[in-house]
Amino acid sequence: MITIGQFWHALWLSLVVSGLATVISALIGIPLGTLLSEFDFRGKGAVLTVVHTFMALPPVVVGVFTFLIIMRSGPLGSIGIVYTPAAMVLVQVILAAPIVTGFTHASLQVVDPRLGLAARSLGATRMQAVLVKMREARPGLIAAIIAGFGRVIAEVGAVTIVGGAISSQTDTLTTLVVKLTRQGQPGLSLLVGAVLLFIALIVNIFLTRLQADRGKRKVQERVTGYVS
Repeated sequence: MITIGQFWHALWLSLVVSGLATVISALIGIPLGTLLSEFDFRGKGAVLTVVHTFMALPPVVVGVFTFLIIMRSGPLGSIGIVYTPAAMVLVQVILAAPIVTGFTHASLQVVDPRLGLAARSLGATRMQAVLVKMREARPGLIAAIIAGFGRVIAEVGAVTIVGGAISSQTDTLTTLVVKLTRQGQPGLSLLVGAVLLFIALIVNIFLTRLQADRGKRKVQERVTGYVS
Protein backbone atom coordinates (compact mmCIF):
# COMPACT_ATOMS: atom_id res chain seq x y z
CA MET A 1 0.00 0.00 0.00
CA ILE A 2 1.35 3.41 -1.00
CA THR A 3 1.16 6.09 1.69
CA ILE A 4 0.70 9.84 1.27
CA GLY A 5 4.26 10.34 2.52
CA GLN A 6 5.61 8.04 -0.17
CA PHE A 7 3.64 9.93 -2.82
CA TRP A 8 5.01 13.32 -1.76
CA HIS A 9 8.54 11.96 -1.62
CA ALA A 10 8.15 10.47 -5.11
CA LEU A 11 6.80 13.80 -6.38
CA TRP A 12 9.68 15.76 -4.85
CA LEU A 13 12.28 13.31 -6.14
CA SER A 14 10.79 13.34 -9.65
CA LEU A 15 11.06 17.14 -9.79
CA VAL A 16 14.58 17.24 -8.37
CA VAL A 17 16.04 14.39 -10.43
CA SER A 18 14.41 15.34 -13.74
CA GLY A 19 15.01 19.05 -13.22
CA LEU A 20 18.68 18.56 -12.39
CA ALA A 21 19.14 16.12 -15.27
CA THR A 22 17.55 18.60 -17.69
CA VAL A 23 19.79 21.45 -16.52
CA ILE A 24 22.94 19.32 -16.78
CA SER A 25 21.86 18.04 -20.21
CA ALA A 26 21.34 21.62 -21.40
CA LEU A 27 24.76 22.66 -20.07
CA ILE A 28 26.30 19.78 -22.03
CA GLY A 29 24.06 19.61 -25.08
CA ILE A 30 23.73 23.29 -26.06
CA PRO A 31 27.51 23.98 -26.17
CA LEU A 32 28.16 20.65 -27.91
CA GLY A 33 25.39 21.22 -30.45
CA THR A 34 26.74 24.72 -31.09
CA LEU A 35 30.24 23.35 -31.58
CA LEU A 36 28.99 20.80 -34.10
CA SER A 37 27.02 23.44 -35.99
CA GLU A 38 29.45 26.34 -36.06
CA PHE A 39 32.91 24.77 -36.14
CA ASP A 40 34.54 22.29 -38.52
CA PHE A 41 36.96 19.65 -37.30
CA ARG A 42 38.15 16.19 -38.25
CA GLY A 43 35.65 13.50 -37.31
CA LYS A 44 32.70 15.89 -37.10
CA GLY A 45 30.53 13.63 -39.25
CA ALA A 46 31.26 10.65 -37.02
CA VAL A 47 30.40 12.65 -33.89
CA LEU A 48 27.10 13.73 -35.43
CA THR A 49 26.30 10.13 -36.31
CA VAL A 50 26.95 9.09 -32.71
CA VAL A 51 24.79 11.94 -31.38
CA HIS A 52 21.90 11.03 -33.68
CA THR A 53 22.21 7.37 -32.72
CA PHE A 54 22.22 8.20 -29.00
CA MET A 55 19.05 10.25 -29.46
CA ALA A 56 17.21 6.96 -29.97
CA LEU A 57 18.92 4.90 -27.27
CA PRO A 58 16.56 2.39 -25.59
CA PRO A 59 16.25 3.50 -21.94
CA VAL A 60 16.48 -0.03 -20.57
CA VAL A 61 19.75 -0.62 -22.43
CA VAL A 62 21.15 2.62 -21.03
CA GLY A 63 20.01 1.59 -17.58
CA VAL A 64 21.69 -1.81 -17.78
CA PHE A 65 24.91 -0.36 -19.19
CA THR A 66 25.05 2.35 -16.52
CA PHE A 67 24.30 -0.19 -13.78
CA LEU A 68 27.18 -2.41 -14.93
CA ILE A 69 29.51 0.60 -14.74
CA ILE A 70 28.46 1.90 -11.31
CA MET A 71 27.62 -1.40 -9.54
CA ARG A 72 29.84 -2.17 -6.58
CA SER A 73 31.98 -4.58 -8.61
CA GLY A 74 31.99 -2.31 -11.68
CA PRO A 75 34.67 0.11 -12.90
CA LEU A 76 33.09 3.04 -11.02
CA GLY A 77 31.70 1.02 -8.13
CA SER A 78 33.95 2.81 -5.65
CA ILE A 79 31.94 6.03 -5.94
CA GLY A 80 28.97 4.24 -4.40
CA ILE A 81 26.07 5.85 -6.22
CA VAL A 82 24.15 2.73 -7.29
CA TYR A 83 20.57 2.76 -5.98
CA THR A 84 20.77 6.49 -5.19
CA PRO A 85 19.21 9.60 -6.78
CA ALA A 86 22.66 10.48 -8.14
CA ALA A 87 22.59 7.35 -10.30
CA MET A 88 19.13 8.31 -11.53
CA VAL A 89 20.35 11.77 -12.53
CA LEU A 90 23.33 10.23 -14.32
CA VAL A 91 21.23 7.84 -16.41
CA GLN A 92 18.76 10.58 -17.29
CA VAL A 93 21.58 12.86 -18.44
CA ILE A 94 22.86 10.08 -20.70
CA LEU A 95 19.38 9.87 -22.23
CA ALA A 96 18.64 13.59 -22.54
CA ALA A 97 21.99 15.17 -23.46
CA PRO A 98 22.10 13.68 -26.99
CA ILE A 99 18.56 14.96 -27.63
CA VAL A 100 19.45 18.49 -26.53
CA THR A 101 22.63 18.31 -28.61
CA GLY A 102 20.82 17.14 -31.74
CA PHE A 103 18.05 19.72 -31.45
CA THR A 104 20.57 22.51 -30.83
CA HIS A 105 22.58 21.53 -33.88
CA ALA A 106 19.45 21.41 -36.05
CA SER A 107 18.21 24.77 -34.74
CA LEU A 108 21.47 26.56 -35.53
CA GLN A 109 21.71 24.96 -38.95
CA VAL A 110 18.54 26.73 -40.12
CA VAL A 111 19.70 30.18 -38.98
CA ASP A 112 20.72 32.36 -41.94
CA PRO A 113 24.55 32.16 -42.08
CA ARG A 114 24.61 35.77 -43.29
CA LEU A 115 23.66 36.80 -39.76
CA GLY A 116 26.99 35.62 -38.41
CA LEU A 117 28.86 37.12 -41.36
CA ALA A 118 27.16 40.47 -40.77
CA ALA A 119 28.18 40.39 -37.12
CA ARG A 120 31.78 39.64 -38.08
CA SER A 121 31.78 42.50 -40.58
CA LEU A 122 30.75 44.85 -37.78
CA GLY A 123 33.77 43.85 -35.71
CA ALA A 124 32.38 40.95 -33.69
CA THR A 125 34.67 38.10 -32.75
CA ARG A 126 33.96 34.53 -33.89
CA MET A 127 32.44 33.69 -30.51
CA GLN A 128 30.32 36.86 -30.48
CA ALA A 129 29.00 35.99 -33.95
CA VAL A 130 28.09 32.52 -32.69
CA LEU A 131 26.24 34.06 -29.73
CA VAL A 132 24.28 36.25 -32.15
CA LYS A 133 23.17 33.15 -34.06
CA MET A 134 22.29 31.38 -30.82
CA ARG A 135 20.06 34.29 -29.85
CA GLU A 136 18.31 34.04 -33.21
CA ALA A 137 17.87 30.30 -32.66
CA ARG A 138 16.51 30.74 -29.14
CA PRO A 139 13.08 29.16 -29.87
CA GLY A 140 14.82 26.07 -31.20
CA LEU A 141 17.11 25.92 -28.17
CA ILE A 142 14.10 26.09 -25.87
CA ALA A 143 12.52 23.30 -27.90
CA ALA A 144 15.68 21.28 -27.30
CA ILE A 145 15.28 21.73 -23.54
CA ILE A 146 11.59 20.80 -23.75
CA ALA A 147 12.47 17.62 -25.64
CA GLY A 148 15.15 16.76 -23.09
CA PHE A 149 12.78 17.32 -20.17
CA GLY A 150 10.09 15.25 -21.87
CA ARG A 151 12.58 12.41 -22.27
CA VAL A 152 13.48 12.27 -18.57
CA ILE A 153 10.27 13.15 -16.73
CA ALA A 154 8.49 10.09 -18.13
CA GLU A 155 11.43 7.71 -17.76
CA VAL A 156 10.82 4.54 -15.76
CA GLY A 157 12.94 1.64 -17.04
CA ALA A 158 16.41 3.11 -16.68
CA VAL A 159 15.75 4.83 -13.34
CA THR A 160 14.31 1.61 -11.93
CA ILE A 161 17.44 -0.33 -12.88
CA VAL A 162 19.97 2.11 -11.41
CA GLY A 163 17.79 3.51 -8.62
CA GLY A 164 16.05 0.34 -7.53
CA ALA A 165 12.64 2.02 -7.06
CA ILE A 166 13.12 1.82 -3.28
CA SER A 167 10.09 3.12 -1.38
CA SER A 168 10.65 6.56 0.17
CA GLN A 169 14.21 6.61 -1.20
CA THR A 170 14.42 6.28 -4.98
CA ASP A 171 10.76 6.01 -5.99
CA THR A 172 9.62 8.54 -8.59
CA LEU A 173 6.12 9.16 -9.90
CA THR A 174 6.74 6.84 -12.85
CA THR A 175 7.94 3.94 -10.69
CA LEU A 176 5.04 4.63 -8.33
CA VAL A 177 2.61 4.21 -11.23
CA VAL A 178 4.15 0.81 -12.03
CA LYS A 179 3.93 -0.31 -8.39
CA LEU A 180 0.30 0.77 -8.03
CA THR A 181 -0.63 -1.04 -11.23
CA ARG A 182 1.05 -4.22 -10.03
CA GLN A 183 -0.78 -3.91 -6.70
CA GLY A 184 -4.11 -3.89 -8.52
CA GLN A 185 -4.86 -0.21 -7.87
CA PRO A 186 -5.45 1.17 -11.37
CA GLY A 187 -7.44 4.14 -10.05
CA LEU A 188 -4.56 5.41 -7.91
CA SER A 189 -2.16 4.60 -10.71
CA LEU A 190 -4.13 6.83 -13.08
CA LEU A 191 -4.26 9.58 -10.45
CA VAL A 192 -0.49 9.58 -10.02
CA GLY A 193 -0.14 9.51 -13.80
CA ALA A 194 -2.40 12.56 -14.03
CA VAL A 195 -0.14 14.41 -11.56
CA LEU A 196 2.87 13.52 -13.70
CA LEU A 197 1.07 14.75 -16.82
CA PHE A 198 0.12 17.99 -15.04
CA ILE A 199 3.75 18.65 -14.09
CA ALA A 200 4.90 18.08 -17.66
CA LEU A 201 2.12 20.36 -18.90
CA ILE A 202 3.07 23.23 -16.56
CA VAL A 203 6.76 23.05 -17.45
CA ASN A 204 6.05 22.91 -21.17
CA ILE A 205 3.60 25.80 -20.98
CA PHE A 206 6.27 27.91 -19.27
CA LEU A 207 8.95 27.04 -21.83
CA THR A 208 6.54 27.47 -24.75
CA ARG A 209 5.67 30.93 -23.47
CA LEU A 210 9.35 31.81 -23.67
CA GLN A 211 9.33 30.69 -27.29
CA ALA A 212 6.19 32.67 -28.09
CA ASP A 213 7.47 35.83 -26.41
CA ARG A 214 10.71 35.60 -28.36
CA GLY A 215 8.85 35.12 -31.63
CA LYS A 216 6.56 38.07 -30.90
CA ARG A 217 9.51 40.37 -30.19
CA LYS A 218 11.23 39.29 -33.41
CA VAL A 219 8.14 40.09 -35.49
CA GLN A 220 7.69 43.45 -33.75
CA GLU A 221 11.32 44.34 -34.33
CA ARG A 222 11.09 43.52 -38.03
CA VAL A 223 7.88 45.48 -38.53
CA THR A 224 8.53 48.55 -36.39
CA GLY A 225 12.30 48.57 -36.09
CA TYR A 226 12.27 48.45 -32.30
CA VAL A 227 11.08 46.26 -29.45
CA SER A 228 8.87 47.68 -26.73
